[in-house]
Amino acid sequence: MLVSRRHLVGEWRLLHKSIGITAMHMQLLHNNKVVIFDRTDFGRSNLSLPRGRCHYNSHDLVLHKDCSAHSVLYDIGSNTFRPLMVQTDTWCSSGAVLPNGTLVQTGGYNDGDHIIRTIAPCTGENCDWFELPRTLIQRRWYSTDHILPDARIIVIGGRKQYNYEFYPKNSRGNSAFRLQFLKSTRDRKDENNLYPFVFLLPDGNLLIFANTRAIILNYKKNQVVRELPSIPSDEPRNYPSTGSAVLLPLDENRPMEAEIMVCGGAPRRAYGLTANMVYMKALSSCGRISVSDDHGRWKMETMPTPRVMSDMLILPNGDILIINGASRGTAGWDNARSPVTRPVIYRPNMGRHNRFSIMKASSRPRLYHSSAILMTDGRVLVGGSNPQENYNFTGVEFPTDLSLEAFYPPFLARKHKHLKPTVLSMDEILIYKKSFSETFTVPRFLRMGTVSIRIIAPSFTTHSFSMNQRMVVLKGVVVVAVSANTYKFTAFGPSTKEIAPPGYYLLFVVHAGIPSSGMWVKIQDSTV
Repeated sequence: MLVSRRHLVGEWRLLHKSIGITAMHMQLLHNNKVVIFDRTDFGRSNLSLPRGRCHYNSHDLVLHKDCSAHSVLYDIGSNTFRPLMVQTDTWCSSGAVLPNGTLVQTGGYNDGDHIIRTIAPCTGENCDWFELPRTLIQRRWYSTDHILPDARIIVIGGRKQYNYEFYPKNSRGNSAFRLQFLKSTRDRKDENNLYPFVFLLPDGNLLIFANTRAIILNYKKNQVVRELPSIPSDEPRNYPSTGSAVLLPLDENRPMEAEIMVCGGAPRRAYGLTANMVYMKALSSCGRISVSDDHGRWKMETMPTPRVMSDMLILPNGDILIINGASRGTAGWDNARSPVTRPVIYRPNMGRHNRFSIMKASSRPRLYHSSAILMTDGRVLVGGSNPQENYNFTGVEFPTDLSLEAFYPPFLARKHKHLKPTVLSMDEILIYKKSFSETFTVPRFLRMGTVSIRIIAPSFTTHSFSMNQRMVVLKGVVVVAVSANTYKFTAFGPSTKEIAPPGYYLLFVVHAGIPSSGMWVKIQDSTV
């Protein structure tokens, strides 16, 4: 039995009216802090660096001396933030988290396009960005990153970059590898293939989606295994006709199936028309395709409203949240109109006509350069929106937004409190294929078959795509009663590194569709 939540529409709460910067990029770290950053090439932000610090850079496009911050570290528990200092321009960059929890952030613009930056989940006022100068082989601007089973990060594409490379390098990986697919999917005027959607598949290959097409790539051999059918209607889904995409939850209790879902975007030519203040209606279609089936075909569905520049996030109960964006125009400076302030929840396992539910509206438009991520407790952190080339708060239709707010999905409603599990303790280490047991409490337990154990890899989110995001439903779950309202579950760690690359994940106990708060676990080969 799963509890019905269709009549619930979620809640919104403002966390900060201003954090001093707009949240173009976000990443949750395993110390429950969120790294947030914008770009550096527009001038001063609304947040000063601490203790009179300033950044000196003769290559900066606006300020050679900049005493303002363009990045912050947000503490979920205390709802506080502090400034961080980036040295080079992070505009439209990408990132992934290493197995040790360090964020590796790649590329950007101008002096930042060959740079790799790192920030570890440390504490203290000296915890800040560290830059590795000109580490990237090629310029990376609008590229996509993904963590791999061998703990390397693959960096794919970017503007006029039809190739990929790896970090860290190895003897074979000291060069960039050509990928003709990225060139063949580029529209001559509008591109429509930047920030390609990239997913690690359970067989170890990568799925890469750009524009309207998708391939399965064996990155170890630099070989295209096969090309999938183009998504129907021949309408682009990638920047600047920005849709979003997600790898639907992988369930180890069933025959392994990898299925992706792509939603929204804009019609072809829509980007160019915005120069004449013509804002075409965005796409309302979503497509699902099983990648595990060699003969898989797209199954199309229709969202309640057209959407461009929306984010897609996997919620702890396996639902998909579609949030932010507009219903007309495209990504890019002031290229969109008609903000879509109502999120939508998509339930992949419901009947075809019952999957979409419209949520409560936010009071704040979230357009170009907005972002959203899942937080530890199941809330969704939402920030950003700056369709202006500079920070502009007056005299424009959609001003720069420096706020942070939280969306509360329906499973956090008070009426479900009696069904919400609380995990009493959690092993910090999970071993591949090895069983583990933990206890949890729940005020009203329904029955044994209503419990699942799920892990989520937190995403690096920017430009409507959540890189590295994945959910795995762990197998072999057995639940026994320990005492009144207290239960013990047993489950198994992920089967392979291809299903769940090593690193930090949030583990959720889900009871009758209501998740616990997330517990951090590190997945690795052994405890040694």
